[in-house]
Amino acid sequence: MSEEKNNTVIDINRIMEMIPHRYPILLVDRVLELVPGESAVSLKNVTMNEPHFNGHFPGYPVMPGVLIVEAMAQTAALVVVEALGADAEGKVVYFMTIDNARFRKPVVPGDSMHIHVTKVQSRGRVWKFKGEAIVDGKVCAEASFSAMITDN
Repeated sequence: MSEEKNNTVIDINRIMEMIPHRYPILLVDRVLELVPGESAVSLKNVTMNEPHFNGHFPGYPVMPGVLIVEAMAQTAALVVVEALGADAEGKVVYFMTIDNARFRKPVVPGDSMHIHVTKVQSRGRVWKFKGEAIVDGKVCAEASFSAMITDN
């Protein structure tokens, strides 16, 4: 049985209904593909207007790696919420582990970062994912991570 992609775009308004993150830490602009409970591809348009670029780094703005991994986690949270339904909306997903994080190419203002996440396993409230951040077809970052969904 093959998994079918849901190519319905999830816009920023729906994303904010699904997860509690807000500016300046909301790092997913749109979901482009989604297989509930399994995988997703989201989009983060990186702009110079983001507050971390004031200090990271003056004269050479680079998106912090921890924020790239956070974008992966937020995309994964959307996969979980879509799988669990309305009861999961607005709940908090906390990191438990981040493993094998690799940063291969800087992400800079003007980049359209596509975040690919795939579920590795889920047990109860704990979910494990693999993620990649891709700009112009090149992997910029990758990581494995696990998180727990809970009431806030």
